Amino acid sequence: MPTYKRVLLKISGEALADGFGFDYSKLHEIASQVVAVWKKGMQIVVVIGAGNIWRFRDTTESGIERTASDAMGMLATIMNAVALQSAIEKLGAVTRVCSAINVPQLAEPYLRRRAERHLEKNRIVICAGGTGNPYFTTDSAAALRALELECDVILKASNVDGIYDKDPKKFKNAKKYESLSFQEAIEKNLKVLDQSAFSLCREQNLPVVVFNFSAKGALLDAALGKKIGTLVKD
Repeated sequence: MPTYKRVLLKISGEALADGFGFDYSKLHEIASQVVAVWKKGMQIVVVIGAGNIWRFRDTTESGIERTASDAMGMLATIMNAVALQSAIEKLGAVTRVCSAINVPQLAEPYLRRRAERHLEKNRIVICAGGTGNPYFTTDSAAALRALELECDVILKASNVDGIYDKDPKKFKNAKKYESLSFQEAIEKNLKVLDQSAFSLCREQNLPVVVFNFSAKGALLDAALGKKIGTLVKD
């Protein structure tokens, strides 16, 4: 039996490409891993970033002010969500994109009760448009949607196999944490999620699993509650 009934996958836009745009093999791999979880009978919500197209912190030299830049980033998440929806549906799963920004030609408006109904009807829900507000990252959107939709856990996709005390790609002696409390993560200043998202998870005691998405079958293992990556909870 799966440990979790309903999970939220938070994945970055960079997972879709090595740079700008889309790598279609990576898009297909993400879709395949999501569908593998769905086929196990678990309900899954996906929140995707937009770092492969536009993100304020990477484009500060553009001269575009923050509010407009964040709006562009939110629109970019919708592009990613529609691309992922298409890839998932080619594998036979039923999917809905629910957007915090009103774009009726591309996605439904995000309404909590409607999104819950989709999940109950065994549809994969992709939440796009961030929170619909500037100054909030897609990490914050993930925490918010996970709490609203009563998900059991946030599965945070990473390019390393968990949380370390320092960058394992730069330091060979980096120590991996198998599990952490929220308080320990704060005291050690570990970058699990951005501060707003982390505070929400901590206040509501919503566990977060940080894992290496590129490892074969890693998402399914994390969703099944297997010992993988780093678990953060109180």
